[in-house]
Parts: sequence; structure tokens; C-alpha cells
Amino acid sequence: MITLTPIPRALLPVDSTAAAQLSAPNYDEFQGDQEVWEVIRANPESALRVTMAHCDVDAPTLIGVADSEESRARAAANMAELISSDLTREIQNALWVYEIEDPKPQGIRQIGLGGMARTDEIRTEATPGGSIIRNEGIREPKARGRADLIRATGAIIGTVNNAIDDAAGRIQEALEAHARGVPADLEVDDHAGYRHRVWIVAEETAVRRFQDLLAEEPHAYVADGNHRSAAAAMLGYEHFLAVFFPARSMGIDPYNRLVREAADNPSVDGLMTALKARFAFEDTPTPGAYQPSETHRIGFYAPERGWMSLQPLPGTFDPEDASGAIDADIVQKNLFEHVFGIADPRDERLTFVGGNKDAAWLQSEVDEGRAAYAVTLPPVTMAQFIEVCRQSRHMPPKSTWFVPKIRSGLVMALLD
Repeated sequence: MITLTPIPRALLPVDSTAAAQLSAPNYDEFQGDQEVWEVIRANPESALRVTMAHCDVDAPTLIGVADSEESRARAAANMAELISSDLTREIQNALWVYEIEDPKPQGIRQIGLGGMARTDEIRTEATPGGSIIRNEGIREPKARGRADLIRATGAIIGTVNNAIDDAAGRIQEALEAHARGVPADLEVDDHAGYRHRVWIVAEETAVRRFQDLLAEEPHAYVADGNHRSAAAAMLGYEHFLAVFFPARSMGIDPYNRLVREAADNPSVDGLMTALKARFAFEDTPTPGAYQPSETHRIGFYAPERGWMSLQPLPGTFDPEDASGAIDADIVQKNLFEHVFGIADPRDERLTFVGGNKDAAWLQSEVDEGRAAYAVTLPPVTMAQFIEVCRQSRHMPPKSTWFVPKIRSGLVMALLD
């Protein structure tokens, strides 16, 4: 059972023009603070002024320290400005219908239901029967940083993205019917071309109908925002800001890797010998930068050799272990650890590159000397992702890049 409660006090843009000024990518979609600073400079009213307040400065050289006392003070001041701004309005006791559409032909269109989910329904060691299933471990410092931001600003801006089975399609049908019946309250395009629409649901009968439909779902699977939900729980809050999308409508892009440097930088012959112990390999099927799409096909770029297509050999992973059979885990154990001596995926020599950067960008990082090797992985399938959750295992770090991304700053929760 999934319990969804209306937001007691919701802050949202007054109209679509304001939404274009205020909304922004989530803080964890960027490769570095420089990119955040550039977005804030281009959109000075952006919600990133709150979620990444240390980047709200006049010049890149002045960028501060994330999660510092100074950053939290600036975030609190910026949040107060946001609340009093003519660009925002407050409403009470509302859910929202949230649609993200790719305007390209045959593009993704996903529609979901947002509100306040319960922290005590998150599955943890203390609550093994929880219906909201996480798929990654929680790093305490990261969750603490988000918790401190919530406390400092008195608001939850980051939304947790969840997938649900909706096996009969009843939730998606009801949400689409609602969206057809009334115009959207907010509509905005993001930098990637996706269109985001929000319908506020405050009428009691409609609220109850949507709550009852979602309550029939036995499980939800956290797609993005594990640390955002953990931050609310860390503070002892009963609820966190969440949206639930039918899994069939959600997309996953590749999550690739760069090896910035290797402990042992083998010769070409040494590299090929080490690879042969764990992988079959061949030249890539197409010229140019290689982004595989088939499970257990892995792209590997070495400047002396070019792109290769790797396939893990039998016995290098357990196909019955849903997490261990994810290509990100296979690469970590059989390439990074075995070939390069990088045993810890958190090692600073590894850089994780989300789906907003393509294989050509990774190759350019190697060709221009900023990285030693590039690795491209096929996207995790939705079936793989859900099976990891159902086995109560953790996804390998940085293995799923869900698309489209939820837009931050469209619906925010103010706390008493």
C-alpha cells in the first residue's frame, strides 16, 4: 500500500512564465559547480539559488563550499525571497498531476501523481515490510547535507521520483483523463526539450479518488532521490515530497564512466591481455564513438586502440543476482578492479557521466588528455531495475539515469 497525503502548504510559480524562470534541473544532474553557476547566471530566479546556494555568486572564482554554514545561510535568505516573490503563490492541501512529454514523434510521455509520501513506508532494515523500496545505499554525509538544507530553508524543494507497477493501467488512465479534462496550471519546456505540465488537484473528491487508486499499489520503487527521502527521515519528518509514475512510461538512459587515471597504466599489449581474461572483444559495429544499447555489450575506448565492444565471459558474474548482473557491476569488478586496480567505485579516479553527455563527449575527454579511458554501458532496462528492487538488493552506484528528469521548483512543500 502506498499512502499519499496532500501537501499542507505548497509553493508554486504563479503561472507558466514564472515557472520558466523558477524551475531548474535537480542539483545532482550537473558535472560540476561551474555548470550550476552558469545556469544560475542565465536564470537568476532559479530554484538552484536555494538547492545549490554556494554557486549563487558573482563569479566562478567565488563559488563556495556545498553544505557549509555560509551556504545554508544564503539558501535560507534566497528561500525567503522566493516565498515573498511576486513569481510564487501558496496553496493548501493539494496533490498534483505531473506530465513530462517529449515532443518528438514517438517520444516518451509519462504522467504521474505527486504529493507527500510517508517516510515510515520506506523499506529499511528497521522496516523490512516497507512498500517504498530503495535500490541504493545511503551515504550519511550526503543525506545530512540535504537534511540541513531542509531545516535551514523550512522547505522541501527536491522531489523523489518513484516507479509503480500500475499493472492494470488504472492509475495512468485516471491521470490522463484528468489532464484531458482541464487545462494545465503550469507548462514549461526544459533545456533538453521536454515539456513539463502540472495540474493542481485540490478538490476533495478528486484527491480521495487518486489516493485510493495509489493505495492499491503494493510497492513503489525509488528511481531518483534516495537521499532526498532519507533526509526527511533523518529529520524525523513523517513525509517527503514525491511523485509516482507508472513504470511502463519511464525511460532509462545510459550511465557511463571515465577512468581519469589508472594505478597501473598498462601497455596496449598488457591491456589486451588483461581484458582477455574477463571479456571477449571485437571492433565496434559502427565507426565513431560507440554507445551500446544491448545488455552485456560494453564500449571501451583507449586512445592507442580506439573503441572496442566488450562482452563479459561466462563465470564473470552471477546471472541470478539481479544487481550483480547489471553491466555497471560487471564493469566495476572485471574491468576497473581486475585491469586497473580500482576496487572502490567511489574512487576519485572514476567519473560517472549521466545520459546528458554522449559517447562523443567521453571520447573527447580522453583525446584531450583529461581522462585515460572511456567506458560506455547499455541502459539498464526497467525490468532489470524492478527485479533488483524486488530482490531487496542495491543497484550498482550510478547505474540508472532516468529520463526525463523531474523539474525542480515547480511544486515545493513549505514546512510549519
